[in-house]
Amino acid sequence: MKMIILLAATMLLTHATVIDVANIYQPLSLHGSDVDDEVDDTGEALQAAILSRPMALTGAFPEVLVESIAMPHQLPTNNPNYAIKEVNLVVLCGLKVAAELDDSGTLQVEINIANLVIPPDIDLTARQVLKLLSASIRKTVTEYNMGQKGDLKVLLRIVGTNDSNQTLQDLGSQYKVPGKVNG
Repeated sequence: MKMIILLAATMLLTHATVIDVANIYQPLSLHGSDVDDEVDDTGEALQAAILSRPMALTGAFPEVLVESIAMPHQLPTNNPNYAIKEVNLVVLCGLKVAAELDDSGTLQVEINIANLVIPPDIDLTARQVLKLLSASIRKTVTEYNMGQKGDLKVLLRIVGTNDSNQTLQDLGSQYKVPGKVNG
């Protein structure tokens, strides 16, 4: 009898989990390909792109959306010569992304760069990688919030800096993402 009750309770909990499918924008390295996609603010073409991919997610929204930007990403290919196993710049460069919705409704996002290392085959600067990540976060929360009734305030901070990279803190930002117009 106890086993039946335990099984029923487990089934109820399993069915209570909501799985949502959402587009997540990730900053991707295009190394190993013949493509230059993004152009930085100096007009230089970068071998990187911000691309979306659908993910089935569960957890607190919009926080889980932002944190999912840091999930590994291997590009599917039909070319046996393309042997790149990881293209997400967050993973490749050792960045951490955390998000929390505070009591005032502001989405607090932290990009931790304490373990930031740009691999030798990635022809990008730390500043370029962080700008791509920041733009990925903005695109992800903008797409999500189009379906929400209210605006979403976002506070993005760069943490984990040291003496040699503390100037990267200036990439932190604060902005408002509009919700549905006629919500």
